[in-house]
This record gives sequence, structure tokens and C-alpha cells, in this order.
Amino acid sequence: MTKLLLSIHVLAAIIAIGPVTVAASMFPAVTRRASAVSASSGDRGAASVPQALHRICRVYAVVGVVVPVFGFATANSLHVLGDPWLIVSIVLTLIAAVILAALVLPGQSAALAALDKGAGTSAAPRRLAMYTGVFNLLWAVVTVLMIVRPGSTTGA
Repeated sequence: MTKLLLSIHVLAAIIAIGPVTVAASMFPAVTRRASAVSASSGDRGAASVPQALHRICRVYAVVGVVVPVFGFATANSLHVLGDPWLIVSIVLTLIAAVILAALVLPGQSAALAALDKGAGTSAAPRRLAMYTGVFNLLWAVVTVLMIVRPGSTTGA
């Protein structure tokens, strides 16, 4: 059963978190380009790519809830719920989730609203790129912790 839970956990992380990190990373640059196109030509269709990236982030963020659910089930099965590396991973995952829910997704919504109004470029895409970078860095650290597992008895 542990192997099944671990497999689902890893696959869910790849399938759910991967698209969010890529789409969120692309969003600021694509929004800046769309804003420049919209300002120069008045093309309201320039927002279609940023809208699609935002939709990907929203949908896969919801799907991403599966990752910690199966992570807890796997950790329980492996009897590592109290291990420090796992507790750090859980805390970092919570911080990443808060950054996504409180900063990245609302920032994307605000950037799309500004783009729809033709407000032009602002500091929002740069700030959003910073939040996304922190979000991605947290996931990278969690991934390394999951692979290395300090103090693990697996010999890795």
C-alpha cells in the first residue's frame, strides 16, 4: 500500500504542482508583452494568453490539494510523521500554499483586470514575478527534502 500511496503522491506533485509553477512563472512576462501589444494596437485579445495561464494556475492549485493529502497518507504509512525533515517540508508547503492563494493568484487577477482596462504596465508584474519565484523556490526546497530526507534509514 505504501508504494501505491507514494506513487500517487509523486504523480500528483508532478501533474498538479508542475503546471502551476510553469504557468505562474510565465505569467508576468506574458502579461507585460500583452500590455505592450494592447497599448500599441488597442488589441483586447492580447489578454487571452495571460487569462489561460491564470486559469491553469487556479485549476491546478485546486488539484494540488491531492499532493499533501497523499503525502500525509504516505508519511503515516512510512511512520515518519514526526521526522524533522517532514515537518519542515509541511511548513514550507503551507507557506507556498499561502503565497499562491494570497499573493500569486490575486496578483494575477489584478494584473488581468488592469490589462482589460488598458491600464498599461505597472510594477505588478515585477512584484508578481518575485512572489512566484519565492513560491517556486519553496517547492524546490520541499522536493529536495523529499528526495534527500535527512536522517532517513533508506540509505539514500
